[in-house]
Amino acid sequence: MADLAIEEMADDARVKANVVRLAAAQALTGANSAVIFATGSIVGATLAPSISLATVPLSMYVLGLAAGTLPTGAISRAYGRRVAFIIGTGCGVLTGLLGAFAILHASFVLFCCATFLGGLYGAVSQSYRFAAADGASVAYRPKAVSWVMAGGVFAGVLGPQLVQWTMHVWPPYLFAFSFVVQAAVALVAMAVLSGVDLPKPAAADLHGGRPLFEIARQPRFIAAALCGVISYPMMNLVMTSAPLAMKMCGLSVSDSNFGIQWHIVAMYGPSFFTGALIARFGAPVIVAIGLLLEAAAAGIGLSGITAPHFWATLIVLGAGWNLSFVGASALVLETHRPNERNKVQAFNDFLVFGMMAIGSFSSGQLLAHYGWDAVNLVVFPPVALGLAVLILVANSKRRAATP
Repeated sequence: MADLAIEEMADDARVKANVVRLAAAQALTGANSAVIFATGSIVGATLAPSISLATVPLSMYVLGLAAGTLPTGAISRAYGRRVAFIIGTGCGVLTGLLGAFAILHASFVLFCCATFLGGLYGAVSQSYRFAAADGASVAYRPKAVSWVMAGGVFAGVLGPQLVQWTMHVWPPYLFAFSFVVQAAVALVAMAVLSGVDLPKPAAADLHGGRPLFEIARQPRFIAAALCGVISYPMMNLVMTSAPLAMKMCGLSVSDSNFGIQWHIVAMYGPSFFTGALIARFGAPVIVAIGLLLEAAAAGIGLSGITAPHFWATLIVLGAGWNLSFVGASALVLETHRPNERNKVQAFNDFLVFGMMAIGSFSSGQLLAHYGWDAVNLVVFPPVALGLAVLILVANSKRRAATP
């Protein structure tokens, strides 16, 4: 027993060193998504043949997220997570270079290709949170996930400020230099991730474990995946529409950048204590609170169209996403064995981002044809479904525990 405790402490020490690097990478990688979300719909509106297509670049980013999840899991299983991380940051470098080229040459198609590559980069970065838990003790896993997510706080500052400082460097090509700098940031992330010390995949990991369908039928996995499918796509729907909605309401790009900056800070700021909250109250409770906050954000969005209304919507939305998504991720960790982790985690992210991609392609049409109010109203039914499923799972667990 004493030897086991010493071994767990040694593993946690290695995990903590990884967490520092992964949190730094989360901050740097978050600049990729921050640049794309702050500029995507505005550049799209400039380059697209129709205003209804303005958010397609953001939808292509989300499509890249969905397309990259299963390959990320497969590469991680076959060659280790570090190889997947390096490939992902390579996609990040290409995102910045191609994005700048597309703006300089006024190519909507190339800009959409750039944001798709950014989505592939983002898909790899989604596995940082799970990589942080590799080899950690059961008690430390939620904290490891939470602390890596906390690195996104710095992305909330770095990304939008990067846009603010660089968007006018190459007049009249708004945002072109922002993408060049984003490519440089991706190179720094590559250097940081090259030092992550993660266990190499064992031969048993390639073929061992239960069938994926058997794991996915567990009520706890269903609840975790469904809540992830609700929390992330609903957040994305509102976030991707907000910059263009602010522009349509006569607000400035600086107002939009400010809102996105504090949205991202709110997305990741709670991570400093989300892990401790999950350990104390349980993941389902934290997920439920997060979903309720997302609904509250939609309510704020319906209450007015001034800059403070948009900012408050984005801030509350970000905090709600953090609690619901980190909580759902912690639930996923409870549903698989160590040798099943890559395929289960990749499948969970595929479900989340696949649904996000489907919803994202409709966000531009929804905003263009029905307005900002419709975007917010869409949030309420899925949130109600997620809360209902959490209650059902909690009740079934209580019944099973009753003798």
